[in-house]
This record gives sequence, structure tokens and C-alpha cells, in this order.
Amino acid sequence: MTTGKGRAVRHFIEELHDLQNKLLEMGGLVEAAIHRSVLCLVDRDEAMAQEVLQNEARINQMEIENDDASVRLLALHQPMASDLRFLTAAIKINTDLERMGDLAVNIVERSLSLMRQEPVKPLIDIPEMARMAESMVHRSLDAFVRRDGELAREVLLSDDAVDDLLGAIWEELVAFMERDPATVSRSVDLLLVARNLERIADHATNIAEDVLFLVQGIDVRHHAEARGNLM
Repeated sequence: MTTGKGRAVRHFIEELHDLQNKLLEMGGLVEAAIHRSVLCLVDRDEAMAQEVLQNEARINQMEIENDDASVRLLALHQPMASDLRFLTAAIKINTDLERMGDLAVNIVERSLSLMRQEPVKPLIDIPEMARMAESMVHRSLDAFVRRDGELAREVLLSDDAVDDLLGAIWEELVAFMERDPATVSRSVDLLLVARNLERIADHATNIAEDVLFLVQGIDVRHHAEARGNLM
């Protein structure tokens, strides 16, 4: 016969699993928002841009629901060890996902302006940057579900490539502005798109760091020397 304590433990485990699933659902919405925010610029699709803006409310609502669930589980069950690390990571991941949703909205706002004007340059590097950032988000969440420290390390190492691409985009657009002041407004909008993508990659890196804390109990935040030894 199952005791009251046994039922409580089973129920707690089920709630942890449910919270993880909700974070993954939220992550799927965020990934879609990131993808569409740049695709609407490439395709000059205003309807797609409006979809991203409309879906922001759902991401924000999920953040509130996940935060409430995490705090309630902490208060009611006072978990220890790995369960405590899971809930701590869940709260932080929830915040990172919501902020990525906000950044996708920022990109859409710039995209709506850009798609109504003549392009400054072919859109090749920014879609590539978006692909890299999306991949980092997806892999960081996959590492979270699988408790995969090695995959989390791969995400951390991917961040440098995004930073390098941002630098190259910056240099190219500054050169455009210097040669032709008429391109300044459009070039600045493209720079902001790229900057928001770089920040999305940073939030994916945060999630990967949280996974390492969850799996191995190590904190690699702000330690560049530690990242250099991740290989």
C-alpha cells in the first residue's frame, strides 16, 4: 500500500516533470519567434511579423505560470540536492526564455521598418547569425532535458562564432555608412537586428551554464578561463 509520504513524493516528481514540459513548450514558442523575426525581414512578410508580436503575450503568460509553479514547489516541498538545483535552474531558464522572446520582438520592430525600404545589402550574414542563435537555443534546451553536460559545453563554445559574426557585420555596415550617409538609418536598424541576435545567443549560453550547474554542480558564469578548459 502506498503511504501518504510516497504519494507526496510521486506527486512532487510529476510536478517537476510538468514544469520541465512547460519550459520546453515555452522554448518552442521562443524558437519560432526568433526564426520568424528574421524570416519576415528576409521575405518582407509583414503578416509574419505581426504573428511574432501577437504571440509575445503567450510567452509572457507562460513565464508567469512557470515562475509561480517553481516558487510554489520550492515553498511546499523544500527540495534538496538535485531537485533544488533543478528548480533553481528552471527559474533562471524561464527568465532567459522570456527575455529572448522580448529580443525577437525587438528584431521584428526593426524588420518592419527595414522591409519598407530598399535593402542596404544582401541579407546573408544576418540569417546565418539567426540560424546559429536558434541552434544554440535548441541545443541548450535539449541539454537541459537530457541532463547532457557535454552538449551544454558545445553551446558555450558556439558563442564565440556568433560574437565574431557580429563583429564582421558591424565593420561592414560602418563602412557602408561612412561611404553613403543615406544608408545610416537602415544600417543602424540592421546593426540592432544583429545585436539582438547576439544577445539571444548570450541567453542560450546562460541556459547552458545552468545545465552545467544542474548536472555537475559547477558554476562557470563569468569565468572565461573555465570556458577555455571546456574541451
